[in-house]
Amino acid sequence: MSEALRVAVVGAGPAGIYAADILTTRDPDASVDIFDRLPTPYGLIRYGVAPDHPRIKQIIVALHRVMENPRIRFVGNTHVGVDIKVDELREFYDAVVFATGAERDRSMGIPGEEADRSYGAADFVAFYDSHPDRELHWDLTGAKHVAVIGVGNVALDVARVLAKSADEMLVTDIPAHVHAVLADSAVTDVHMFARRGPAQAKFTPVELRELDHSPNVQVIVAPEGMEFDDESESALARSKSLRMVVDVLSEWAMRDPKPGPHRRIHIHFLENPVEIVTDADGGVAGLRTERQELRGDGTVGGTGLFTDWDVQAVYRAVGYRSEAIEDLPFDHAKLVLPNAGGRVLNLDGAPLPGVYATGWVKRGPVGLIGHTKSDAAETITNLLEDAPELSRATQRTAADVDALLAAKGLPVTDFAGWDRLDAHELAAGEPHGRGRVKVVDRAEMSRIAARQA
Repeated sequence: MSEALRVAVVGAGPAGIYAADILTTRDPDASVDIFDRLPTPYGLIRYGVAPDHPRIKQIIVALHRVMENPRIRFVGNTHVGVDIKVDELREFYDAVVFATGAERDRSMGIPGEEADRSYGAADFVAFYDSHPDRELHWDLTGAKHVAVIGVGNVALDVARVLAKSADEMLVTDIPAHVHAVLADSAVTDVHMFARRGPAQAKFTPVELRELDHSPNVQVIVAPEGMEFDDESESALARSKSLRMVVDVLSEWAMRDPKPGPHRRIHIHFLENPVEIVTDADGGVAGLRTERQELRGDGTVGGTGLFTDWDVQAVYRAVGYRSEAIEDLPFDHAKLVLPNAGGRVLNLDGAPLPGVYATGWVKRGPVGLIGHTKSDAAETITNLLEDAPELSRATQRTAADVDALLAAKGLPVTDFAGWDRLDAHELAAGEPHGRGRVKVVDRAEMSRIAARQA
């Protein structure tokens, strides 16, 4: 190619930033604009990680170094597919990489799922992480006993936030309205339900142990669910991490209850939720599960033995899903952009020239944050292989893009603006001995980001 490659990345979370980093490293002449519909970068790290997990949030330090690359620009408050069409974007870039993630809840498909006080975990996570486009109000006053369905790290986060005291969360970045909701909580018991056995749990050891760190929370593992079949034993032999998880769970299943007033997290294995029971007003009145048995190959089957659990709210943490992007094909079965190695495919299965995907919108919401780096490497490898044959953008400068966005009247934020907002939040937390206090309102974030240094 005679002209330097210009690429747009849509989504400023880890997947998008890793893609930009790999591209600009492998092609020292390439330039990348990273678009995000939010005024801030970092996506899942800012709005998907529990506030009491500062260790995970430290990945922002590495991502910030990437974003300082002068050949990478951040373009915030710009919703591709809404504010600017995909075809319109192609006029300015030789290729577009979609890294829009997965932030909506998958459905369980059981009766009662739409009841009042039946929540998707993603919605609750968005609340306690103060996502500016999601629900800013939550009611924890009407339920003493709640169910969390799922045994992944998101389920652990939800259970832990529900069980910990509000004041324990004051060392985190939560704003006042989240603290007020947690302070008014009536929750005393959180019941976590897993359809399969402990050897099939999706927890990581570190995340699981953190469940038991609060002096105000007791974790209780129901011993009747601690069962293993031949495949379970094989899985434990293959995975040191899984063995560590099962050792922790086994220890908790055998220990005596702690005396004293505290909230409790109960973990139940081999209980398959089959119905959310509703009351006359359409609210959650209970959860019905069917006892499962291991079949020897790691799968489970129903026993016909049902239990009704007295819970007044249900949080479904059974996985996230991506959303369709206007003007692009979408696989409604797999809930991803149809692709081959990151090359987005049209309805006939042929690659769409110059359109790529990476991260969860490419492969589904599986794996940890670090896995997105190898995923991005595959996509960028294929993009660079295609580069000599890509149609060239007709408008090729940052000024061209800026003129388009200005004509649309968008309140665009840039990376220098993020640094201003970051400094503002850090300063807000300092008098209270907190790392930061988040700004919640989108307009306020944009105003602070736009302020001249």
